[in-house]
Amino acid sequence: MEQKQSNALIIFIKNPVKGKVKTRLATSVGEEKALEIYNILLTKTHEVASKAVCEKYLFYSDQIDKKDSWENDQFIKKVQKGNDLGERMYNAFAEVFENEHIKNVVIIGSDCPALSVDFIHQAFDELKQNSFVIGPAYDGGYYLLGMRQLRVELFEKIIWGGSRVLNDTILRINKMVKTFFLLPPLPDIDTFEDAQKYLKI
Repeated sequence: MEQKQSNALIIFIKNPVKGKVKTRLATSVGEEKALEIYNILLTKTHEVASKAVCEKYLFYSDQIDKKDSWENDQFIKKVQKGNDLGERMYNAFAEVFENEHIKNVVIIGSDCPALSVDFIHQAFDELKQNSFVIGPAYDGGYYLLGMRQLRVELFEKIIWGGSRVLNDTILRINKMVKTFFLLPPLPDIDTFEDAQKYLKI
């Protein structure tokens, strides 16, 4: 029960609308196929998040959907706020940390089909000894970020989607003289080649 009360998982998703998801992927496979792939990723993310022992916050890109497959009694549903990914993540962390019983917060997206609930639980465990936990993605970004205390430096003036996101994040943590733990690197799905390789489609 203590883990449920003190640990929170943020899941960032995009509302699954044709033409608005996996736009880079859509340039090679079309908007219909890109939406199909994104829905596969959402299903995998839902399966993993459902098993996590913690409070769960689902942040939609545009609007809350009370009738989708994300159970209303399991997931506290919110809408992302901000002009870029960094601002939206910062605001989500800030909102969850406003709950005084929450001590550790981990965020994931919906692009990493290899993510397992064990990695999420490991992230919470590592936050007992470290200020931050990062799950590196193969493309130079990260699939998971966890922290015990909100620090705006990790979200400002970073080129999101670029190959230096992970390196810039680590540099900033080092500048704070804080500790961090790196989980095993995993693939994100950004291209059709990624989808073929990691989703077997």
